Amino acid sequence: MTDFTMRVDQNKYLPAGSEEVHAIVTVEASGPIERAPMAEAAEIIIVDTSGSMSYDKIAEARKAARAAIDTLRDGVYFAVIAGNHEAQLVFPDRAVVLVPATPESRNAAREAVSRLVAEGGTAMGRWLRRAADLFGDFHQAYPGAIKHAILLTDGKNEHERAPEFAANLAYCTGKFVCDCRGVGVDWAVAELRQIASTLLGSVMDIRRPEDLEADFRAMTQAAMGKTVADVALRLWTPRAAKLNFVKQVSPALEDLTGRRTEVDALTGDYPTGAWGGESREYHISVRVPAGNVGQEMRAGLVRLVLPGSGEVLAKGNILAQWSDDPVQSTRINPRVAHYTGQQELASLIQEGLQARNDGDLDTATARLGKARGIAEKAGNEETATLLDKVIEIDPATGTARLRRDVDKADEIALDTRSVRTVRMRKDPEA
Repeated sequence: MTDFTMRVDQNKYLPAGSEEVHAIVTVEASGPIERAPMAEAAEIIIVDTSGSMSYDKIAEARKAARAAIDTLRDGVYFAVIAGNHEAQLVFPDRAVVLVPATPESRNAAREAVSRLVAEGGTAMGRWLRRAADLFGDFHQAYPGAIKHAILLTDGKNEHERAPEFAANLAYCTGKFVCDCRGVGVDWAVAELRQIASTLLGSVMDIRRPEDLEADFRAMTQAAMGKTVADVALRLWTPRAAKLNFVKQVSPALEDLTGRRTEVDALTGDYPTGAWGGESREYHISVRVPAGNVGQEMRAGLVRLVLPGSGEVLAKGNILAQWSDDPVQSTRINPRVAHYTGQQELASLIQEGLQARNDGDLDTATARLGKARGIAEKAGNEETATLLDKVIEIDPATGTARLRRDVDKADEIALDTRSVRTVRMRKDPEA
């Protein structure tokens, strides 16, 4: 139902003796997205109901869950889990399977959500494992279905030991996509980022509880627009080559290198999750044996495939050719340069914030000041604005200084959104 196209941007020319090949692979999905209602799909809404969610947060979480339920299209299978130190299936209340969305089931789910109360601790891995079991039963009946979850929390994973959490997360890997939301300022960005990264979803900060409703509605709408459940980047490299990395660089940074599934000795699959009408970009780097001037080789073959059947949806070549022309061989492809800078920007922000929290103010100032310059040059206005809430730049000297008083919500927003990237201001092919 969805058409995929692939474009490879690179400078294939390498100086004599050079071995590093870099390429940006742009994958775009388009086509009859209005057919999305025909796709089998399942949605599970996971709401933190620990004691810290009392008062306004639990009230707004109820509204948000009801908004998500109302946004489900007819026929989508769904459930609602209330999570504290345990995982309670609150809808459906007398079944262990997902149920299709109908006017009657939506009303029943809304009623169940209205009874959510805040009490107990926080054990997110248990919530996710319960969701994985529900999705597992559904998968047996609909193996090609799109499976998506929303997880909301306001706190840290304090009631589940690290080994149990890691085991639960490993148990869930590959079984569904999960978008995570942290509300308030008492949750840990690293924890939700780990969940979202493992389950190929997103993580976002919600500063005010009253903003949850609109965000849940938007997340559910996006999930309802997905048309293909599982797509992989399949990368072949020559026998003598060595893969450096495969990273998603747009719309957000995600290192996929360690997620490889071997197809054969020269080929591996890298998961990308579910797709609707959207565009994503990937940075691939391969080390190849240095060739002679004038020699050309294929450094990689990239294919977009359906992992189960191996059906190829799109493909492109990564090339290498050695040249003694310095104009050819020293030019850096604009897209490669842009996304290399975006990756450096994210690292600088995260290192700077960690140094600030550790009390190393000199390192924090240097990292965040450099990040501010990269953000401005790349046209990443959102990140530049967030950085301005943590550092200030002397307009006369250009010197960066850490602000003395920083709102915790601003710090969380900067950390959470550091992995979100912007596309180039101008297409280099234009």
